[in-house]
Amino acid sequence: MLLRLPYGEGVIELEVEGAEVLEARGMPAVRSVGRELERSLDDPISSPSLGAVLSGSRRALLIVPDNTRAFPARSIIPPLLEKMERANPGVEVRILVATGLHVEVAEEELRRILGREVVENYEVVNHRASDEDQIARTGGRTRFGTPIHVNRLVLESEVVIGAGLIEPHFFAGYSGGRKILLPGVAGEEAIFNNHGYRMIKDPRARAGILEGNPIHEDMLEFMAHAKLDFIVNVTIDKERRVTGIFAGDPVRAHLRGVEFLDRHVKVPARGAADVVLTTNGGYPLDRDIYQAVKGMDAASMVVRDGGVIIIASECRDGLGGHEEFLKLVEGAGSPDEILRRIREREPIYDQWEAQILARVLRKARVILVSDRVSEKTARGLLLEHARSIEEALEIAYGIVGRDSRIVAIPEGPYVIPVPG
Repeated sequence: MLLRLPYGEGVIELEVEGAEVLEARGMPAVRSVGRELERSLDDPISSPSLGAVLSGSRRALLIVPDNTRAFPARSIIPPLLEKMERANPGVEVRILVATGLHVEVAEEELRRILGREVVENYEVVNHRASDEDQIARTGGRTRFGTPIHVNRLVLESEVVIGAGLIEPHFFAGYSGGRKILLPGVAGEEAIFNNHGYRMIKDPRARAGILEGNPIHEDMLEFMAHAKLDFIVNVTIDKERRVTGIFAGDPVRAHLRGVEFLDRHVKVPARGAADVVLTTNGGYPLDRDIYQAVKGMDAASMVVRDGGVIIIASECRDGLGGHEEFLKLVEGAGSPDEILRRIREREPIYDQWEAQILARVLRKARVILVSDRVSEKTARGLLLEHARSIEEALEIAYGIVGRDSRIVAIPEGPYVIPVPG
């Protein structure tokens, strides 16, 4: 069987005999993104049209994802801005990049993801969660204790529009919708609480689950206390083509997109595998080790206790600037020690990723396939290392035997295995 595994901006091809492959069901691409976007903005889900939402407003804010997401900004943002200006020529539009706790997006990178004309003609601001000058504190809290600390531009704008990508998310259930505010443009204390040890530990804080998921419900409450008037969310296929545009009410339009995606990304899996072969979905999600935990977590849903996960992730940016993640994991003697460090030190940047990595490592061995990451770095994170899939399989066979049952999830975190 020939497997094609996304790796960076290319693919790795591999022959594996007898592997069970879990792939998302095909989603037809939108024939014309421009026409579908226009239609969705004129006839949105459970909302007045975009023109009506903008009517009479002087200051509008458009919040966009950062460069760690596969959101097709070049296809969506320029025509969306044009539509906003046609609907209300007098509105001043500012763009806020939802970095959450990620590093700022450099101007050259902004030009690449948004387009040169957008960057040159609009005020584009990187959100900085730790910058007190950027953060407004309302005094309110959600029932989960998350303070309503949000970028001032959100509260200072008459209309707030969030753009985003709906895809499986390893603890929020799905990305998109409310997530553009929390963690996207929230203050660090709010993000720490929403991503805290207790919240991540909840068994319903998993990919594909919204009902009863405390992280999702906390995000919804945060959004209700802050401000988000309209969303423009999309779904994409494995070729990164737009398969759906869901615009309108931030709750109902998001749920419509989730319902659509559910029918394609939830894939039956029969029993637990000895070896799970996966990726982090290729660039941009596989740009660093920190993000690669998402693919590991997806694989952990179908690997047996004591089994092996092999993840091919380019990691061109190494750790991606996530030094606190390294401090929490490096030198730990076991996954339990990582969890102990988190409990003792929280709140601390990147603790959620370390916590989920520890959860995965308590269940299975993980082999990272990357030609950009050294064996020393990988072992410091309690990972095995290989420079090729073939080498990783030999290591795996040494652990679980050559007669192993192998499951392959080529798209990694973009697929949700469910009991078949």
